Formats: sequence, C-alpha cells, structure tokens
Amino acid sequence: VPETAPTPLQKHYVLLSVPVLILGAIAITALEMGTPLGSPLIKLCVLIAAPLLVITTADAVVRIWRSAWAWMPVDRVKGTFRLAWVAASLVGLAALIAASLAALTA
Repeated sequence: VPETAPTPLQKHYVLLSVPVLILGAIAITALEMGTPLGSPLIKLCVLIAAPLLVITTADAVVRIWRSAWAWMPVDRVKGTFRLAWVAASLVGLAALIAASLAALTA
C-alpha cells in the first residue's frame, strides 16, 4: 500500500537517527566501562539523544498507524498486525522516556 501523505520527518529520519546511534554507543560503552549513570558524559548523551529518539520514534509510530489503517480494507490481518506494532512501539516509547528521565535525575 503506497504512502499518500509522508510524515514531516520522513526525509530527515536517517539524519536524526545517526546522532542517536553515535551518542547511544558512547553512553553504553561508558556504562560498560564503569562510568556511573549520573556522570556528566552519560547525562549529556541522554540529553541530546533522547529527544531525537523520541521524535523519530513518534514519527515511526505515526507511519505504522497510517499503514495499519491503509491495510485494513485490503487485508485485515496485516492491518491488525500493524496495530499491534503501534501498541508495542508506544510501550517502548514510554519506556524510553522513563529511562531517559531516570538517567537525567541520577
């Protein structure tokens, strides 16, 4: 099913995701090397990467939501499957926000 109305961030999705990937790798590596969660390095990585990740994830959820409803008249099973992905993505988004707040307040 072709997408008739792309989301505003669709063209910028990869460009917004690259800093998240790099900062996430830095933060995870630092944590694995024993840096405490409350260190300025971890907080800086989270402070920059988390909003970008929330924005890109929300954009992806919108795209999945639209895809689900586009599939409903064509194949109800595929549409319902995509709605399950929307639910899972929203749970993941909530977990992301909670983890980011925990890291920033540590």
